Amino acid sequence: MLLLDKLLEKKLASYEKELLQKYYAEVENMYDKMRGWRHDYRHHIQTMKVHMVNGEYDEIGRYLDMLDDDLTNVETVIRTGNRMADAILNSKLSLAAQKEIRVKAEAQIPVSLSVSELDLCIVIGNLLDNAMDACMELPPAERLIRVYMEMKGNYLYLALTNTAAGEKKKTFHTTKGSGHGFGIARVDAVVKKYGGYVKRASEDGAFSTEVLLPM
Repeated sequence: MLLLDKLLEKKLASYEKELLQKYYAEVENMYDKMRGWRHDYRHHIQTMKVHMVNGEYDEIGRYLDMLDDDLTNVETVIRTGNRMADAILNSKLSLAAQKEIRVKAEAQIPVSLSVSELDLCIVIGNLLDNAMDACMELPPAERLIRVYMEMKGNYLYLALTNTAAGEKKKTFHTTKGSGHGFGIARVDAVVKKYGGYVKRASEDGAFSTEVLLPM
């Protein structure tokens, strides 16, 4: 039994390290895009000045439209008040956009949380990964994720709902591979670690999860 516990602990440590590396890579990719846009900002200004000197006002309008579209792809979507939460949420929402998944999100949380960055990554990341996987079984027009985060007294409250194919489920496990099932188990482990609460609900065409973590 002791050997089994050590093997499980080693597997958990490996999984958590891999998880953090994955999220940090996603966040770094998002920040690279933002740094690139800032770097090119002066060039954009010079280009528009040239168009203005030449009286090419239609060209300026088209150029501004192009910049607006480009900035939309790198602009921070959510500002929660917590830097790590912003990084995780926005990196995931960027991936959702690439997968043609609509996301409606509202989040306001304190700058400082007692939940560790790793545990925050595990909870938010896995919930959004699972939601995106479920949405991908639907046509683009039906893909939707709703995210809501706020403080309720001394608790951090997170609610996530996503559209899903199929009928109402009675059990909440997955058959899509050990990584997915392991992620669900890790969310539960984090909730248990902090003495929190998790509730899952399934209806025809939708799945929701609510998490409370005491601060």
